[in-house]
Amino acid sequence: MLLASFGSYASSHREAPLISNDPLADNTDLYAFKSPDDPNSITIIANYIPFESPEGGPNYYNFGTNVRYEIHIKNKTTTAGDDITYRFTFSGTNEDPTTFFNIRLGKQNLKATYKCEKSTDGGQTFVTIVANGVVPPANIGPRSIEGKTVGLEAADYNSLVQSAIATASSGEKIFCGPVDDPFFVDLAGAFDVGNFRPEGNSTNETKDGLSRFNVHTIAIKVPVSMLQKDGKGVQQAANILDPDYVIGVWASASRQMIKTLYGGGDVGYDGKYVQVSRLGMPLTNEAVIPIGMKDRWNSVTPYGGNDLQFAKYFTNPELALYMDDSQFGTAVPSLNALRIQSKSLGSFDFRNGKPGLYGLKGNPALDGTALAEAAFGGILLPDAASPRAVDLLPIFYTGVPNLAPYQLATGKNNNPLAAGKPFIHNFLPTLGDMLRLNMAVPATPRDDAKFSSLGLVQAAVLGITDPAYNGSTDLQFIPNMDGFPNGRRLEDDVTTIELQAVSGVVLAAVGLFYDDATAEAPVSQQLLNVLTFTSGPTKNDVGLKAAFPYVQNPWRGFDYPEKPRF
Repeated sequence: MLLASFGSYASSHREAPLISNDPLADNTDLYAFKSPDDPNSITIIANYIPFESPEGGPNYYNFGTNVRYEIHIKNKTTTAGDDITYRFTFSGTNEDPTTFFNIRLGKQNLKATYKCEKSTDGGQTFVTIVANGVVPPANIGPRSIEGKTVGLEAADYNSLVQSAIATASSGEKIFCGPVDDPFFVDLAGAFDVGNFRPEGNSTNETKDGLSRFNVHTIAIKVPVSMLQKDGKGVQQAANILDPDYVIGVWASASRQMIKTLYGGGDVGYDGKYVQVSRLGMPLTNEAVIPIGMKDRWNSVTPYGGNDLQFAKYFTNPELALYMDDSQFGTAVPSLNALRIQSKSLGSFDFRNGKPGLYGLKGNPALDGTALAEAAFGGILLPDAASPRAVDLLPIFYTGVPNLAPYQLATGKNNNPLAAGKPFIHNFLPTLGDMLRLNMAVPATPRDDAKFSSLGLVQAAVLGITDPAYNGSTDLQFIPNMDGFPNGRRLEDDVTTIELQAVSGVVLAAVGLFYDDATAEAPVSQQLLNVLTFTSGPTKNDVGLKAAFPYVQNPWRGFDYPEKPRF
């Protein structure tokens, strides 16, 4: 008998040491967005199990039967933990153990079902809202799925997906099953010391490292009124940035502490459940937390000040060293377009270890802004060597308030501390890593000519440069205000957005312009360099669905590789 204690794991696509040995418990991505076809609902998608080859038989990928998968929602700052928790546990059945095929004669082996439970009291009690949910099988091939007699005799694979969408007893729509991995990124280039393509290697075209791979998704479509802290619908919002409509979302996976391997090959699990994986903001553990802390990061929740121990990695991010020629910038040519402000407005230096805006701390000019000591100055201006506490830290740990200086440069007359044009309020100051979404913000139609995978960065560009929005400081809907980091849409190019953010694009958007800017020409060449930078692929390898669950059907093993399905 072997007793194995599970330690802390990490999230996303195999980016931490321990989780690479436990893919069934590995969070790959988390999304939270206003449903594009339903203004009264929010869709949350938590993906698990990275790099699923569609051809991976005979034991195809499936949710772990000894893993507790959870989606956590925070809508109040007055409570200590979750305000809503969705818990999923999966079961597997072999309908015909006499065959080595996954599907044969209308029967299915490794057939998965699930139970979904919901808690609204911080996890003290749970109520079952889906008792016997169906997980579609792997998309093996035509004989297995559509085949008469020998297969499942389905009309097509999509019919299995549609029939698996459950309506919970409490009203949510839920889907659990294999799908195309919607994330897109040049993984090979990124981890070759930032050698993004084609910028960093002109002999190679950029490559989506997740192209034609599947993942397993848990997708929930929830009415806004069910997530809003007072039960209000979106029609009751005071405006499109109503602070009472902000939620925080994160996902996790937990295992029991003891795994027992018996002589006959059976496996047993015992002990309390411990968290082995979590995910809130994309790429946090992948590209911000250093390797020596990745496993520790994933062992804790974002509550109770746990994440403050990691704050230094945001206030002085490693990636910023490769955007600074006085450090390692010249060694990473693919990031040449990204350079951080060292003398913004002639004096403010935001490079690692520099003071940033700390020189203004306590200055009466900060009164009435988020940087005042009576507001959040203690967090945003902690010391003279944490320059990115003013922009990166709130993006990840608190959300961004609709307060000066966090308004667009439009109407500020070159004073970044003045009131400008509002474009975000997803402020939920729990000081922990989670996706934050203001549910009052409308969805940008996916066929809108101004829809952009650059999310809130593009909303800022439009708010500063587009005559339809830059004529006043009035609050108005700007396309892509519903994009990352105000939640995360499936289409959002989060890798590019986060690299742009590390290079200071948010600072520039609120009036702390790049070094080459002038009062007469704030849209400088350096700003254009940052805005036109891409990290490689800019969209998924297949189109998305127009209706829930929005993610595309999984790639078919038999047809692999098949033609793109845009």
